[in-house]
Amino acid sequence: MAPSNSFLSTLQDNRRYFLITILVTFIQITLFKFFYPFADYFSDSYSYIYAAAIHADVNIWPIGYSKFLWLFHKVSISDTALVTTQYFLIILSELYLFLTIVHFFPISRLIKNVIWSFLFLNPLLLYLSNYISSDAIFLGLSLIWISQLLWIINRPQWYHVIVTALVVAIAFTIRYNAMYYPIITTLALLISKQRLFVKLSGISLPLLLITLFVLFTKQKTQEITGTNQFSVFSGWQLANNALYMFPHIEIQKNPPTGCEEFHLVVEKYFKEIPIEYKDVSPLEGAFYIKYPQAPLKKYLADRVDQDKDTSGGIQSWGAVAPIYYKYGKYMIIHYPFGYFRYFIVPNSYNYFLPPLEKLEEYNLGSLHVSSIAQQWFGYRHSNVKVASITIQKLILFLFPSIFLLLNVLFSLNVILWLRSNRIAKEEANFKSCIILISFFVIINAAFGILASPIVLRYQVFPMIVLFSFTMLLSNRLDQQNE
Repeated sequence: MAPSNSFLSTLQDNRRYFLITILVTFIQITLFKFFYPFADYFSDSYSYIYAAAIHADVNIWPIGYSKFLWLFHKVSISDTALVTTQYFLIILSELYLFLTIVHFFPISRLIKNVIWSFLFLNPLLLYLSNYISSDAIFLGLSLIWISQLLWIINRPQWYHVIVTALVVAIAFTIRYNAMYYPIITTLALLISKQRLFVKLSGISLPLLLITLFVLFTKQKTQEITGTNQFSVFSGWQLANNALYMFPHIEIQKNPPTGCEEFHLVVEKYFKEIPIEYKDVSPLEGAFYIKYPQAPLKKYLADRVDQDKDTSGGIQSWGAVAPIYYKYGKYMIIHYPFGYFRYFIVPNSYNYFLPPLEKLEEYNLGSLHVSSIAQQWFGYRHSNVKVASITIQKLILFLFPSIFLLLNVLFSLNVILWLRSNRIAKEEANFKSCIILISFFVIINAAFGILASPIVLRYQVFPMIVLFSFTMLLSNRLDQQNE
């Protein structure tokens, strides 16, 4: 069965879904804000707000979300308005994905209803949107991006290339996880029926835009820190990842030049800490970045006067980041088996069962917010209120298991589909889309496992994609058996 001729006709055919979605969205966000009248915060939130408040062009985290906060603040200082906007961005992006799938792939009403329910009756999205964090905006942009790739494969137009490039570039300024998006985009373009010039333009344009942003960020970072680096946080992340193996391996070589003092801090830390702190793993999250007495923050405190840092942390963090990057890289290269055993293996477990992490409790269990959040959103005082600090852990506890189940079911469905008689009869575009999504799932998993300790917030986007295409493949297999 071929897709309907126009997307407008699909929208008209599914206007009931559209109207119900808008109505349900209003009801859900209204009820949610009744129980959670204030936004949710963690340490990154205050960094984003501070960078927005001082009009920074670079930050410890990607600057895109701070720029979004700065722009939104010109319209409204209400945290409720911000949270509602973030939630509606996710919903509208999901709606675009949902209608795109319905437009190109005929599915039964039952499967359509199941997909709709998961997308639009999902409490996880409400909690994600309530954070002053880049998670919601990045999720919305990622959903638009993957929908655009489906259009590029199924009904390519030159303007899809431009829109996709812009979305990828903006997503990259929000979160550097988007660095692998050009790879997936390249695959979509290569298997599409675009003209060669359009394909080459579509491959080159996001890379060009990202390169310009990288050069701009490096210049601004050098002006503040005096060092030529793109991401200040990457050095911290690399050293954090390497330190998980340190208490379990025998160090046989001297540290690289310039890292001698930091190496002494690391050795002293692991000699003096209690045994229970030696056995931490990526299952604990980015422990060596968060824990104040761990080597990273201890060395920072000894080396840098943070009270003089007016840049929101990038000046002080950036001063030690090159040392951490050099040290982490050295340890990983010289002790690859230890790194594999004590970081890659447990972080692979994290991928399949991503911990709730900050989603376990509201505002990290506190009923107070920082003064900068109070000023930015015009709170009368620093106290916040909530119906329950901990109930969200009970509401969301199944989602890690759901993500594991979706990975298993999607893989099984792909295998069954490949072995079925139906594959020879499938239209080329559908095959291309399944190849694309499978490639995305693999690359996302590899990137997540290698880059940093994984948490559930980072896997909401692949969870939505996995659910949608698991249902789509199940529908195809059911049609074959009829």
